[in-house]
Amino acid sequence: MNRLPCAILAALALLLAGCDSLPKKDSAGPVAESVSMTGNPADGRNRAKVHAELASLYYGRGNMAIALEELRIAAAADADYPLTYSLFGLVYMELREPKLAQENFERGLRLSPTDPDINHNYGWFLCQSGRENESIKYFLQAVSNPLYPSPWRSYSAAGVCAMRKDNLKQAEEFFQRALRQEPDEPGSLLHLGQIRYRQGNLDDARKLVSRYNRIVEPTAESLWLALRVERKLGERTAEGNFANQLRRRFAASREYQQLQRGDYD
Repeated sequence: MNRLPCAILAALALLLAGCDSLPKKDSAGPVAESVSMTGNPADGRNRAKVHAELASLYYGRGNMAIALEELRIAAAADADYPLTYSLFGLVYMELREPKLAQENFERGLRLSPTDPDINHNYGWFLCQSGRENESIKYFLQAVSNPLYPSPWRSYSAAGVCAMRKDNLKQAEEFFQRALRQEPDEPGSLLHLGQIRYRQGNLDDARKLVSRYNRIVEPTAESLWLALRVERKLGERTAEGNFANQLRRRFAASREYQQLQRGDYD
């Protein structure tokens, strides 16, 4: 019986052991699918799963060249394994090859039209390509799958894409849906806080951005929102506090440049 080369299995074990240290993707952005190996490792489908898993982990570490190599091996082992093409799409997105990304996402969806991760990732690709309105359909397709373990991720992404089209009403609805399912979904907290600020609802904006800054590391974007909320509320001490954090931690950011110009809105 043929077996996978020992070097591949050793590499897989090593990468899986380090999986918790993978860089975290933005909740609204693409997520590399997690796959598992079952049955006979000599079987083509399981070989494809092993190499797709390796590709996913290399993608998470930013090593696109090796991720592509692993995906080519996966596709050769089983040309009909859909997650291989979703991962190809993610890698080509990262490499700024939109035509190849689209071709692979579409192939993955032809093989598995209701797969929530493929739908989510293709939706994000469309949103990043200036096709925000078209992207919503794929996020909603993702959340319609009852087996999808994290539908708030797609609601949050749909909200981001709606905001890009300045459709605040639709964005607000998507972020609220995400937070009903996952109250600590960071992207939805921050973006809904931005909407509340634009609506003049400063108390809610303050609660949302404060919660965001408690559960994840503050960003230039979140500190800038918090600063502007406190400024509007007349809380000069808190405003100065956030200004100091922004200067100390994100001096090169667009938000700090806006602060220096006094461009608050």
